Amino acid sequence: MYLLPMTIGTFNNMAINLARSIFFSSFAKNVDVSRMEKVCIKGYKSFQDITLELGQINILIGSNGSGKSNFLSFFEFLNKIYEQKMTEYVALNGGVDKFFHKGSKVTDVIQAEVFWKTNRYQIQLKEGDGRFVVAHEKLGYAAGSMIYYNDIANYTNEAGIKQYKGLKRGDYINNYLTEIKKYHFHDTGKTSPFTKESHIQNDRYYLYEKGDNLAAFLYAIHEETPIVYNRIVKVIQSIAPYFSDFYFHPTAANTLRLQWRDKYSSMVYGPTDFSDGTIRFIALATLFLQPTPPKVIIIDEPELGLHPVAIQKLAGMMHVAASKGTQIIVATQSTDLLCHFEPEEVITVNQVEGATQMVRLNSEDLNHWLEDYTLGDLWKQNIVKGGQPE
Repeated sequence: MYLLPMTIGTFNNMAINLARSIFFSSFAKNVDVSRMEKVCIKGYKSFQDITLELGQINILIGSNGSGKSNFLSFFEFLNKIYEQKMTEYVALNGGVDKFFHKGSKVTDVIQAEVFWKTNRYQIQLKEGDGRFVVAHEKLGYAAGSMIYYNDIANYTNEAGIKQYKGLKRGDYINNYLTEIKKYHFHDTGKTSPFTKESHIQNDRYYLYEKGDNLAAFLYAIHEETPIVYNRIVKVIQSIAPYFSDFYFHPTAANTLRLQWRDKYSSMVYGPTDFSDGTIRFIALATLFLQPTPPKVIIIDEPELGLHPVAIQKLAGMMHVAASKGTQIIVATQSTDLLCHFEPEEVITVNQVEGATQMVRLNSEDLNHWLEDYTLGDLWKQNIVKGGQPE
């Protein structure tokens, strides 16, 4: 087995830690907020029965088909359940059979429970007449060693949590579930979401999952929090030195397209004039550095198309958002991205006999190696067991 020379590995670790501390200290302020602490999933897609404790930062590594994307899709599904759009979402994504673990002939119920510090949300789904039925839905509250549950719904077509106002914890869980979004900025073509017009009033409040309103959202940051806006611009300039600034010119109808100028001409450009990696990085910088990031950011392979320097910046921005209280759940196959995180922030994902297994790394098992090598090195060399890239 061949590993990089000790001097290079040691230098890499020093450089990564220095870069992280510089970037992190420029933005970070520790905020203590409640986050999801644990999730239990049974019967959903590749998850036969799994319980996973969640940290502030959760980096999922694993080969193609291991179940990383299925884990992220669970949270997207949870948000659709909350929004009472479950039936539509399931129909548009292959029907109920695609959601059951190994199909409805093997599995006939999906159960899930999400744990916060003192609150719980539990749901059970069964098939009825070709669609999902909410068989049971409960709110839970932990008081010491006791857990108390309240029924919300039994055998209904959609979940009832959105309308549940009976208890304070109902409002708490509502406020959390409404912010669960799975972001994906992969589409960068001529008709991508980044090319769409957005309304400077109606589309200014939060960044949409595919970046459809990137122009209006950046405009709102520019108008309301110029210090944060300037930080975003400077981070973009650090990986695209030719970039000068965004050009905001709302129409008479208060709509806006994403436009920008470079440092070397007076021309105004559009989103398709950026490289694929650059426009993705702009969306990522806006997502992670926004003035008030959401409670949780969930994203699949954010490193796609990014230069190694941009990946380093991305890791720093993820730490910034986490320091503000945002929980990060990211799936990746990038060893360059992995290098910027601690073992306890990394979860290996494997599929064994058709069922996904997830295990969080432990520093104690890797301390000897991490003195001289990065976590990415250890993953490539199969010293980090589980989740090896194919």
